[in-house]
Amino acid sequence: MLNISKQWKRLRDWWASPLGVAFLKSEEAHVKKMLPQLFGYHLLVLGEPVFLQCVQESPITHRVALHPYTSTLATSSTLTARHDKLPIISDGVDLIYLAHSLPFIKNPHEVLREVFRVLIGEGHVIISNFNPWSIWGLWRWCVHYIKRVPWDGDFISVARLKDWLALLGFDVLQVNRYFFRPPISHPVLLQRLAWLEKCGSWFWPFFGAGYVLLARKRVITLTPIRPIFDTQSKVLEAIGIAPVQSD
Repeated sequence: MLNISKQWKRLRDWWASPLGVAFLKSEEAHVKKMLPQLFGYHLLVLGEPVFLQCVQESPITHRVALHPYTSTLATSSTLTARHDKLPIISDGVDLIYLAHSLPFIKNPHEVLREVFRVLIGEGHVIISNFNPWSIWGLWRWCVHYIKRVPWDGDFISVARLKDWLALLGFDVLQVNRYFFRPPISHPVLLQRLAWLEKCGSWFWPFFGAGYVLLARKRVITLTPIRPIFDTQSKVLEAIGIAPVQSD
């Protein structure tokens, strides 16, 4: 438990680094584009409290962040809870923002099942992840043995995530990839390479270091089926043949 807690602490520190801040700013721009059409009463952020800034422009005013290890940061909008066992009633949340939690949780399938459970019918989920098919993914394979965040996480591909969501009953509506700069932490170099963002979005969008995916919880409508004998009787009457009456 202590080692897992330290990993989350190191990840929180990484999001505060120059590279983490630049990455978060790029993700925020893409998340904000998805928000205007997503309405409701309750918005849940599963991830670091810093991701609350990405949903500040949401029309949903009640926003809460849940994180497994935020006891020292707990506030009215940041609570501590496991993502695979959400303390929330079923069908009670309109929008969930699952922000870079799946790569660092051992049972991501359970997290997605919990997301499906607590979402209302036709509710939405925004999921952000690191893209394994990118320069960042290649760098991860080179340094994964170092066990440093975020490179020690499981980078989940879009195709793999889509398969998981389809099995649960989600319809994927949109996928946007972003951040085309290499994983360097020097703030001056990051600024000088900002031109790669526009070029990457035009010429190699598939290889963005991160992606945000928007999906909707599918609701299956059951259509009542008439008894076959009732249907046959109406057909016979329509063509002028009296149905056989049973004793």
